[in-house]
Amino acid sequence: MSTTQSDRLRELLEPLVASQGLDLEEIAVDSVGRKRVLRVVVDSDTGADLDRIADVSRALSAKLDETDAMGDAEYTLEVGTPGAERSLTEHRHYVRAVDRLVRFQLREGGELVARILGVDDEGLDLEVPGVKGRKATTRRLAFGDIDKARVQVEFNRKDDGGKNSMKNDENTTEEEEA
Repeated sequence: MSTTQSDRLRELLEPLVASQGLDLEEIAVDSVGRKRVLRVVVDSDTGADLDRIADVSRALSAKLDETDAMGDAEYTLEVGTPGAERSLTEHRHYVRAVDRLVRFQLREGGELVARILGVDDEGLDLEVPGVKGRKATTRRLAFGDIDKARVQVEFNRKDDGGKNSMKNDENTTEEEEA
């Protein structure tokens, strides 16, 4: 049985988010003065545009209104996506980051910045950018060798053709709750 408010909220809201075709990535309840803020982060393999965010926000708000999960005190519900520089912690996050540049903190120490070319159950196929006129190289990286991974924002990718322009935007909507 869950013990924290975030765990109870996850149990309540995750099926609703899934029914909207999204994954519940994160839930956080923060105090801001006398008010509380419930932050819900959602995503999917195809992304989540503002219309989908608004739809799930309305559904979550209605569900929260019919329960006492947030108690009687006033709070603000914020629903959004992970954002441009998202951390990669689940297999599905790596799959969604294919063709993106990622900064890896390695378990053995050190850091690697590379583009994800492919993902399977064991690890990643990467393209490591060339330095000082050298060609890019490929590298295999096992999931067990990764301590942390975070997507990097790219403003000047020459071969992108604009396909990542929407991936770099964070979508958020807010609703006031009583």
